[in-house]
Amino acid sequence: MRLSLLLVLSLFVAFSVRAVDFTVSDIRIEGLQRVSAGSVFSALPVSVGDRVDTFKINDAMQSLFKTGLFTDIEMGRDQNVLILTVAERPSVTKIEIEGNKAIETDDLLDGLTAAGLSEGQVFKRLTLEKLELEILRSYVAQGRYNASIEASVEELPRNRVAIKIDIDEGDIASILHINVVGNEVFSDEELTDLMELKTPGFWSFIFNDDKYAKEKLSGDLERIRSYYLDRGYLKFSIESTQVSISPEKDAVFITLNVKEGPLFTVKDVKLKGDLIVTEEELRKLILLQPGEHFSRVKLTTTSDIMAKRLGKEGYTFANISGIPEAHEDNSTTVTFFVDPGRRTYVRRINFRGNVGTSDEVLRQEMRQMEGAVASTDLIEMSKSRLERLGFFKDVSVETPAVPGYPDLIDVNYTVEEQPSGSLSASLGYSQGGGFIIGTSISENNFFGSGRRVSFGMNFSESVKSASFSYLNPYFTVDGVSRGFSVSARQTDYEEQDISDFTLDTLSAGMTFGYPINNYSRLNFGVSANNSKIKIGERPALEISNFIAENGDDFDMFSVSGSWTRNTLNRGVLPTKGMSQSLSLEVMLPGVSDLEFYKLNYRNNLYVPIDNLHKWALHFRGELGYGDGYGSTDSLPFFEHYYAGGFGSVRGWESSSLGPRSTPHVDDVGEAEPFGGNIMMEGTAAFIFPMPFVKDQRSMRSSLFIDAGNVFDPDRNYDLDFAEIRYSVGIGFSWITAIGPLAFSIAKPLNDEDGDETQVFQFSLGQPL
Repeated sequence: MRLSLLLVLSLFVAFSVRAVDFTVSDIRIEGLQRVSAGSVFSALPVSVGDRVDTFKINDAMQSLFKTGLFTDIEMGRDQNVLILTVAERPSVTKIEIEGNKAIETDDLLDGLTAAGLSEGQVFKRLTLEKLELEILRSYVAQGRYNASIEASVEELPRNRVAIKIDIDEGDIASILHINVVGNEVFSDEELTDLMELKTPGFWSFIFNDDKYAKEKLSGDLERIRSYYLDRGYLKFSIESTQVSISPEKDAVFITLNVKEGPLFTVKDVKLKGDLIVTEEELRKLILLQPGEHFSRVKLTTTSDIMAKRLGKEGYTFANISGIPEAHEDNSTTVTFFVDPGRRTYVRRINFRGNVGTSDEVLRQEMRQMEGAVASTDLIEMSKSRLERLGFFKDVSVETPAVPGYPDLIDVNYTVEEQPSGSLSASLGYSQGGGFIIGTSISENNFFGSGRRVSFGMNFSESVKSASFSYLNPYFTVDGVSRGFSVSARQTDYEEQDISDFTLDTLSAGMTFGYPINNYSRLNFGVSANNSKIKIGERPALEISNFIAENGDDFDMFSVSGSWTRNTLNRGVLPTKGMSQSLSLEVMLPGVSDLEFYKLNYRNNLYVPIDNLHKWALHFRGELGYGDGYGSTDSLPFFEHYYAGGFGSVRGWESSSLGPRSTPHVDDVGEAEPFGGNIMMEGTAAFIFPMPFVKDQRSMRSSLFIDAGNVFDPDRNYDLDFAEIRYSVGIGFSWITAIGPLAFSIAKPLNDEDGDETQVFQFSLGQPL
C-alpha cells in the first residue's frame, strides 16, 4: 500500500511539473494558516537556485509529509517558480476529560502530552485512537475490565478542533478465588496470607484488598518468590499465572502454578576479587554460614553490609555480587565477588532547600570533608546530624559522580525546613498552667544562624516571668557551645492547685558544652539566684515549719554538670535511636543560704518496626533524686519533683500525684499536692501513622502506657512500686506553623480515692 501511494505521488508530481527539469528561481507557499513559512523551508530540501527534476520534487514532498503538519501537499510550477499548496492539520484548541475518578485528570493530560496530543499541538486522529487504547489498558491494569473510553472530535472555525474524552471507569473486579497449584512445603493459606490481594473478607470494605490490580499481583508474586528463596528453595519458580474473568467482567479468578524444587543447604562460602580490607574482617560480615539453609535475604544483606564497609574506606561505588552455585546433592556454594572500583574523593558538598538556615550552620554539622576520601559512614552521619537539629522536616543526600572524573563525587544534601522549636511559645494554653499570654520570641534557629534565643515576657494564671537566654552551639569550630541566661519569675503554686505560697526567683547563669564524640557531650554551668517565699493566709504546715527554720529569702550559687548522648534520627518527632542525659546540680556550700543537690536521668528510645519508620515503639524513662546536705536537712519544698499531667503521667491532673501537704490548722479543706524528692516516670508507646494523612513527618499518633509517681521518705511516703500509677490512652502531636499542638485521651488504671484524674489533656505552643 505504501509503495502504491508513493507511485501515485510520483505520477502526480510528474504530471504537475511535466517531468521537465528546471532551475528554481523562487518558491511560493500557499495555504499556510498556523505553520510558519520558516518551518516549511527548514524541512524543504530544495532552495532557490537548485536544479530540480521529478525525483527531487518527490523527495521534497516526502520530507514535508514527514513533519506531520499537513494532510495534503501539492506541488506545481509557474515558469521557474516552484509553488507548494498545503492543507494543514487542524490544531487542538481544547481537551475535556469527564467521568474519571480513579486516575487523576492531570495524569491523563500528562499522558496525552507525552504522546504529542495537547492543547496547541497538531491533531492526529491515529494518535488519539492509540491513546484511547492506552487509557483503557490502564484501567484494565486496575482491574476495571468493564471500563469504556469514547473520544469525540468537534471541528471548530479556523482549522481547529476540540477533543472530548468520556470515560466510564466501571467497577473494580472482585477476587472470588485464589488457587495455588504445585505447592507441597507451604500450604495455600500460608502463601495467600503473604499476598496483598485477598478474597472478600470482613474488612474488605475498608481496605479494598479484594479488588484486583495487576501491579498488586506482581508484588504478591515477588513476595511468594522471596518467601521460598529466603527459606532455601533456590530453584523455586512460578511457572505461570492465570487470571480468569467472569462473563460479567466483575469478578476474577487467580491461579498460580508454582514449582518448589528441593531445599538447598550452604556447603561453602567463598570470597573473590580485590578485597581491599582483610578477608578475616569481611568474613565476620557474612550472614550465610556453612550448614545453614540458603537464604536470599541473607545473601543480599551481606552484599550491602560489605559494600558499606568498603564505602567507609572511600570506595563509594563498590559492587559486591553474591552468586549461589547449586550442586546435585542439593547443596550450594556461595561466592561473593568483590569489585571495589575506584577510590573516590569528595569534590564539593552542596546544600539545597535551606531557605532560612545559612549554609554555615549546615557545614558545622558535616563530618565528611571536601577534598577528603568519600566515606559512606561519614556522609550518613552528617545526614543524621542535620536531622537531629530539628530544623528540617526531611533530609536526603545524593552522591553523584563528577562528569569526566571517575574518582570524584559531589555530596548534595537536600533539606525541607519546618518550624523550629516553638515559634510562639508565649501564646498558648496548657491545662496545668492555664492560658499563657505574652510577647516573646523563642527560636531554636534564630535568623537561620543555628543559635537558640528566647526573649520576652509571659503571663499566665500561675506564672509571670521575664527572661532572656542565648545559646551558641558553634561557639568554636570544634563544637564547643556557650550560653547564658537571665530571668525573673513569680510562681503562684496555689493557682496550680499545689499549695498556698508564691515563689519569686531572680537568676542568672552561664553554660559551656564540650563534644566528647559525634553523639555525646559534656555540659558545665554556673548560676546565681535569689528566691523569696510569700506565704498565703493558710500555708501548709510543712511550709510554715521550713520558713521558721530557714527563713523566706535565699541567695544561692550553684554549679552543674551533665552528660548527654543522642543518636536519634531527628530532632523533632524521631522514629529511631536513643537520647540519654544525666545531670547533677549542687548548691555551693559556704556561699549559699541553702545546701542541696539534684540528680536527674532521662532516656528516650525509639525502635522502628518497618523500613519506612511509619510504625515504631517508644520507651521513655525519667528518674530524679534530690536531698539536702550540710546545714540543710532535706530538699527544699520549692525544689520538689512533681508528677502527673501532660509530659508526665497522663490521665492525672498536672502535678497532682505523690505526697500531699499537711493542711493549716485553720484550714478544713483537703490536703494539696506537695511533691517529693524522688521521682520515677516511664512511658511505653506504639507509634502508628495517622489514617488518611499523606505527609506524616510533622504529625504523630500513638497508643501509650504511662507510669510514675513521686515519693518523699522524709515524710513517710516511702518508695513503693505498688504506689506507681498507670494509665493507657491515645495521643496526637502536630508541629504547626504557630507551635507544637498535642493532646491525649487517657484512662487511669489504678487511681485511688483522692486522686485528681483528667481524661482529656492538651497543650498548644508548648515544647513537645
